[in-house]
Amino acid sequence: MKRVIFNQKGGVGKSTITVNLAAIAASEGLRTLVLDLDPQGNATRYLLGEQADGLKPTLAELFSQTLSFSLYTKKIDEFIHSTPFERLHILPSSPELAELQSKLESRYKIFKLRDSLKEVTAQFDCVFIDTPPALNFYTLSALIAADSCLIPFDCDDFSRRALYSLMDNVREIREDHNPALDIGGIVVNQFQARAALPGKLVQELKDEGLPVLDAFLSSSIKIRESHERSVPMIHLDARHKLSQEYVALYRAISQ
Repeated sequence: MKRVIFNQKGGVGKSTITVNLAAIAASEGLRTLVLDLDPQGNATRYLLGEQADGLKPTLAELFSQTLSFSLYTKKIDEFIHSTPFERLHILPSSPELAELQSKLESRYKIFKLRDSLKEVTAQFDCVFIDTPPALNFYTLSALIAADSCLIPFDCDDFSRRALYSLMDNVREIREDHNPALDIGGIVVNQFQARAALPGKLVQELKDEGLPVLDAFLSSSIKIRESHERSVPMIHLDARHKLSQEYVALYRAISQ
């Protein structure tokens, strides 16, 4: 199963959700791969910490070789790196992805990621793809390559307004490029149960028939420690409330 975590709005927790779901999958015995398509590389740094600095090869090199006519090109598995966590691997990001984008768009390399991932289908049980906060070449590549799309929602009115056009974009990509793409659900993030507005917004989305997942992710300062130490929640503190919420979310998307 290949899942892409996507929202055009920044700061909604895409990288954090990607890494923590992948870490849970790996902890349960699944061979798991994280793809970090965001030039900012937050998912890469979350998993590798300082080891992410200067790491080669990256997704930038993978995409770059599609622009040349060399007789020898590396297979995708040559770009995959292990992480400190058993069964969890990463195809890392690079700032160079931003520089490559216009060249890849002009050469219409939009299906290259899908084709490359087919080469490692037998090596991994699940793939989680982190995306930039924009509907650009890399996000479109991910949505074409994926089986399912998870949409983080951070419980404010701006996010709600953006959600409708986002859902339309995903449906259009499904119709035009990837008929098998499933909208796996809306992930409610930074949820504050005691505040009136988040509950109201979520209920309104459900009343409108949108696929809101029932496993909510709370706001917690513990996630900052998780980021700082480059240790996913399931390994940092498996009993923590947020860790258990991630487990519940993983169960919900795995049904």
